[in-house]
Amino acid sequence: MPIYEYGCYDCKKRVNIFWRAFSEAETETPKCPRCGGTNLKRLVSKVSVLRSEDSRLESLADPSKLSEDDPKSLGRWMKEMSSEMGEDPGPEFNEVIDRLEAGQSPEEIEQTVPGLADNAPGGGAADDWFG
Repeated sequence: MPIYEYGCYDCKKRVNIFWRAFSEAETETPKCPRCGGTNLKRLVSKVSVLRSEDSRLESLADPSKLSEDDPKSLGRWMKEMSSEMGEDPGPEFNEVIDRLEAGQSPEEIEQTVPGLADNAPGGGAADDWFG
């Protein structure tokens, strides 16, 4: 069942039309589901590609996306990684990303955000769970 996207010149809206068959989409005149108009233009729709988790994570490991000397590229990479993981990393992580994207170095961020290193995995008070 093909779904095509159209722009309606009558109501100025973008609409989707579901066709029962490809041949029907090519031979019949599309009708706007919002206003009933027939003055439509078929648009190029976005395409979605399904990828495995392994493929998504592998693409994150691409070294060309990361520059050691550029905090902005580090911030973009961290934002992309959190988006791919599908979890909200929390306000502290988002603040670090925003600061990196603004051009602040990791060292500057560590100095200006008190307690950040203490809550990071692998260091500080977070490791003191055993008493």
